[in-house]
Amino acid sequence: MSQRSKSRAFNRPARQRRALLRAQARSLILEERISTTEAKAKELRPFVERLVTYGKTNTLASRRLAKARLGDDVAVKKLFETIAPRYAGRAGGYTRVVKRTRRGAGNAAKLAYIAFV
Repeated sequence: MSQRSKSRAFNRPARQRRALLRAQARSLILEERISTTEAKAKELRPFVERLVTYGKTNTLASRRLAKARLGDDVAVKKLFETIAPRYAGRAGGYTRVVKRTRRGAGNAAKLAYIAFV
């Protein structure tokens, strides 16, 4: 019996999906709030929350893991020095997805903001 896939495919190959998540996570860390489609925001949430958990441990190994996931030194530095210390006493739930109105013309996709709490 075939099982359901855990993640959304976004009609893209796996490498493009990883690149999409990496770019959106980088933007979220640098800007601290981004606007995207609702499905992408919901898929991005666990990816970013895992990175914040890496930042809370603040070891060399966790920095290397975050660098491997993000691929950007500036984003990793901001994650470890400003974002992760904010959530030192919090046990999870570092991001929030807020739904917006639908996109007007074209595909009328559901839009959402994803931001740090």
